[in-house]
Amino acid sequence: MKVVLFCGGLGLRLREYSETVPKPMVPIGYRPVLWHLMKYYAHYGHKDFILCLGHRADAIKEYFLNYQETLSNDFVLTGHGKHVELLKSDIDDWRITFVDTGLHSNLGERLTMVREHLAGEETFLANYSDGLSDLHLPDMLAHYEASNSVGSFLCAQPSLSFHFVSLAPDGHVKAITDIHGSGLLVNAGYFIFNKAIFDYIKPGEELVLEPFERLIQAGKLAAYKYDGFWRGMDTFKDKQGLDDLFARGKAPWEVWKRPDHAWGK
Repeated sequence: MKVVLFCGGLGLRLREYSETVPKPMVPIGYRPVLWHLMKYYAHYGHKDFILCLGHRADAIKEYFLNYQETLSNDFVLTGHGKHVELLKSDIDDWRITFVDTGLHSNLGERLTMVREHLAGEETFLANYSDGLSDLHLPDMLAHYEASNSVGSFLCAQPSLSFHFVSLAPDGHVKAITDIHGSGLLVNAGYFIFNKAIFDYIKPGEELVLEPFERLIQAGKLAAYKYDGFWRGMDTFKDKQGLDDLFARGKAPWEVWKRPDHAWGK
């Protein structure tokens, strides 16, 4: 199953980290967040990727054109440092299609621009490329297949630390609720689509606005609620939190390192 990854945004809320590094290339440990997400999908057998590029497309292309397998794999070095024998590999069986979808295109436009690369696909996956999860993907796929929907998305509790405030008409506070106890769910950016999604997108439309509203009216939009780990990387603080989990060896999204999380389970 092909995976469309939206990699073209400006990532303005992460500008405090770097103005030159595109958001998908912001590193978590020694690999960019985009790699972590692709590794996640590859773990479940989905290794055919379509990257919708925009801002700093050159940086993403250069990263994969000059990919260093030794950074995340064991290897043997011989011949006075001239010969490298990899003991395992990351991306040797990945297929990556790089498509320039413009600097200012919205998600609906980006998705439409890669439609030709999805020819023959009845169902495909898509992702914002800025959130990581330990979701058991086959469970979400099974839920989608049973829903008879055109589209489905992951919904999860927000990773923010805000509090909701309820006010009375006179301005007095009625209640203060921690966001994690509010029951609020957000679109976590993990999508499953039938090819019919393109029938619901008109030129210039943002994916989750008008097209999703049409799907809702038609009863063709499902959502998969997940109470496990999900974190979006919208700000530098979010990045620090993911970095900390990785540094402590407690990165839940690294499902490929967990023998109890096999893709077929």
